[in-house]
Amino acid sequence: MPIESAAIRGRGHLWLLLPAAMLASLWLAWLSLARLDFLYPAFYPLLDIQAHIEEFGPQNRYKASFENTTPAEHKRLFGAIVTAIHDSGRGLDALIYHDPHGQPIDTLLREPEIGHLHDVARLIDVIAPAGWLAVAWILIHLGLLRWRRWPVPRLSRLVGVSLVATTTVVLVVLAIGAKRVFYWLHDLVFPPDHPWFFFYQESLMTTLMKAPDLFGAIAAALLLLGLILYACLLWLATRLPERGRTKASC
Repeated sequence: MPIESAAIRGRGHLWLLLPAAMLASLWLAWLSLARLDFLYPAFYPLLDIQAHIEEFGPQNRYKASFENTTPAEHKRLFGAIVTAIHDSGRGLDALIYHDPHGQPIDTLLREPEIGHLHDVARLIDVIAPAGWLAVAWILIHLGLLRWRRWPVPRLSRLVGVSLVATTTVVLVVLAIGAKRVFYWLHDLVFPPDHPWFFFYQESLMTTLMKAPDLFGAIAAALLLLGLILYACLLWLATRLPERGRTKASC
């Protein structure tokens, strides 16, 4: 009887499990994609970024000859930016682009772009503790599920509810407009006196990333991988109490 009563009271744990699982999944998905440079090498041909650079490189008002750089150089530069924003912005001012013969041409970033990327790095530094806390709580929670045998609904029900919630959010974003939401989040997160919007003609960073097209592709990949990891965590959550019961009955 005490075990059954504890199990009934334990249903409230789902209000902590599901949000923490989603946050942990998104954070682990972010870290995984960061190790792969957010799939920039894969998106590069899909978004025809080379042609984009060849078109807008010559139009840049501040930097010259970026259109003469190679796809390998573009991927190296993007990877260097990814590394820097996960290292508190270190090294951003030292990024230099080279011609096909390896000769340096110019620094990649201007001061406003460096400032924005430092803002991005600070944002990641702020989010990181919450992400790791969510991961730690999920590990603790999974242990409690096995130990206390808290009740968990069927996996199909948990996934169904989560998909409905995710689909609702996606539909709302699409209804408002993904670009409008993207700009609103930037206005919300970054200091109002720090520029974050740059035209292709004034920013090699924006040209290199073919923003915001690349960001949309990265967001889709992040959401997809996050949902896969989330489903795996929910599967574990539904299996552990059963394994605990089996072990107890033996």
